[in-house]
Parts: sequence; C-alpha cells; structure tokens
Amino acid sequence: MKIIAAMAAVLMLLAQFSGAIPNASVGGPMTIFFILFIAMLVVGIYEAVLNKRSPFGWIANIVIAVIGGLVASMVGSMAMELLIPLVGLFVRIEGSLMATRHPLLYVLMVGMTLVTVYGSWFALQAVNRYRDRAAAT
Repeated sequence: MKIIAAMAAVLMLLAQFSGAIPNASVGGPMTIFFILFIAMLVVGIYEAVLNKRSPFGWIANIVIAVIGGLVASMVGSMAMELLIPLVGLFVRIEGSLMATRHPLLYVLMVGMTLVTVYGSWFALQAVNRYRDRAAAT
C-alpha cells in the first residue's frame, strides 16, 4: 500500500514537472483526476488480488475504492483549501498556484494524492471489517 501511495505521488509530480498537466481551464484538473482515478483503481485491484476475491468481490472492491477515494478527495480538498490562506500569512503568494508554480502547489498535489489513496484504502478496510463480522455470525 505504501508503494502504491508513493508511486502515485511520484507520478503526480512527474506529470507536473514534465508539463503534462496544463495550466489552462479544464485540462489540468481532468489530468489530475485521471491520475487519482488510476490510483484508486490500483488500490481496489491490489486489495482484490491480495485477498483472492471472487469476480463479484473484484467489482465491489473497485467500486468501494473509487467511492472512498472520491469522498476522501472531497474532504481533503476542503481541508487543504483552508491551508492556503494560513500559508499566505507567512509567505506571499501572488496569483494562482498553477500560474506561479509556488512550492505549495507541489506539497498540495502530493498531499491530495496521499489523502485520496489512503481514503480508498480505509474504505476497503472498513468494508473488510464488515465482511469479517458478517462471516463470523
């Protein structure tokens, strides 16, 4: 799991440094979402392989991982949005983070990637705990 999170964070940074994430309009957020979506799928597939799930279990794992990642991403983005004004008290940020390429941009990108991947993982762990309790009774 740690390797998946690290690889997703490195992929996000490589995409940003290489210029694959455009600064304009919809292309940038869609590229970021695509990378996060692939990470969510990998978490779901990894957990399905690790626990030798049935085909229905694979589908359930992938759906749960995507839902958990999306919820974690929404909550994490709201939390990180609150950090920008706090950092602005100490460091002057002029314009958008994408336009200025401020170092906070890279910190927030890695943070959002980790929040999303671990949100997918925690959702799967919650469902696994429910499965274990249902199987025990």
